[in-house]
Formats: sequence, C-alpha cells, structure tokens
Amino acid sequence: MIGASLYFLQEKILFLPTILAQDYQYEFRYPFEELFFETAEDVSINALHFKAENPKGVILYFHGNAGDLSRWGIIGEHFVSLDYDVLIMDYRTYGKSTGKLSEQGFYDDAEYCYNYLLKSYSEDDIVLYGRSLGTGVATYLASKHQPKQLILETPYYSILDVAKHRFPIFPVTALLKYEFPSNAFITSVDCPITIFHGTSDTVVPYSSAQKLNSVAPKTNTSFITIDGGGHNNLISFDKYKEGILSIL
Repeated sequence: MIGASLYFLQEKILFLPTILAQDYQYEFRYPFEELFFETAEDVSINALHFKAENPKGVILYFHGNAGDLSRWGIIGEHFVSLDYDVLIMDYRTYGKSTGKLSEQGFYDDAEYCYNYLLKSYSEDDIVLYGRSLGTGVATYLASKHQPKQLILETPYYSILDVAKHRFPIFPVTALLKYEFPSNAFITSVDCPITIFHGTSDTVVPYSSAQKLNSVAPKTNTSFITIDGGGHNNLISFDKYKEGILSIL
C-alpha cells in the first residue's frame, strides 16, 4: 500500500502548494510588478518582478516545494536589499498559477521566464538561484544558457537520490515519475556555481549535495558547508550570509 501510494500520490508527496485567490493582493516593502505568463495552452504562471533602485543585475529565483509567492516574495526581498532586481515565479498549481504539473512543464516555464528577462537584461547580468526543489530547475536552465552565475541552496543530486534515501526498501527508480537530474545537468554548466548546504538537513541529505558537488565542474564550483544548518534556516547562519554577500 505504501509503495502504491508512492506512485499514485507522488505529486502530493513531492509538491505542497498553497492556493491564492486570483484577486489576492500582494504587499511587500519593495516596488514590484505582478505578471502573468501564458507559457502554454491552459497554463498561466504568476510571477513577481521586484525592482531595486540601482540594480547590480537580476536574480531569477526558483523556490522550494511548499507555499506560494506570498511567502517566497518575502524571501526574494532579501536580494532586493542587496541591490538586485528579482524575478520569482510560482510553479503550476501554486498560488495563482494554473496548469498541469509535469517535470517538463517546470523546465518550459523556467525557460519562458529566462527569455522574458533577456528582453531587459544582458545574459551576463542574470543570476540563477535555486532553493531545494528549485535547484533542479535552476541547474537545468544554467546548463542551457550562459548566465552570470548559479547559486544552489540545499540542492540534491537528483530527486531519485533523495527518494532512495527516504524510502530505501521500495523500487523508487521504477515508481518515480519526477527525476530532476541535477547531476546530469550540472556537468554542462559553464558559469560559476556556488552550493550552500547544512550538515543537519533532514529533508535533502547533506550527502546528496556532496554527491552533486563531486560531479560538478571542479574549476568553477564552490561548496560551502554550513555546520549545523538545516533545510530552512541557512539564512540565520553567518557563513551563509557572508557567502552570499561575497558572491553577489
């Protein structure tokens, strides 16, 4: 029964969206524009484009597997305070975004956002930032383009690797419909890569990030270990803050 649930209910295990009414009004401390991208037929992606006063560039941010932009927008504001514009989208079925979930859908919508930014920014001004689930999406994009840099917070080797760690007695390779193979994508990334991961992460094991680092290009990858860091609290550690300030 558990094995069957892993297969038939894996979207509910992997993705934990919260829904927002279409007339929900966002409120943030920094100026922003609310956008809707029609990325495919029957798909509408809600996004927020924050604007810094004198931006050093723009961060395309891909968030984790839970919540919506009312929460993640607040986190995006942190980078506006560091003088970066920020574009952050809600995945399909999250917040005000609509459409059918699929792994390819994640990639297609991310590609749309990247191309949207290219209308206003040069490619060497674009920073890709992935958090947890979003690290696979950000790494995919970086493998297809030439952004300024790629930042990964609490990344995984692949979703399959995390599933094997969490459900070792089940044939997850046969059951899993979502792979997000960051390990395959990262080998084709040419820009600087910075990985942040905590040793006490109980959601994505520290060992999974280490495996990802082992296959990443050696000449352009930095791995920053946060001793005692969990999955959702790296921003409270000085080592993370110092690292972010250094690379941005």
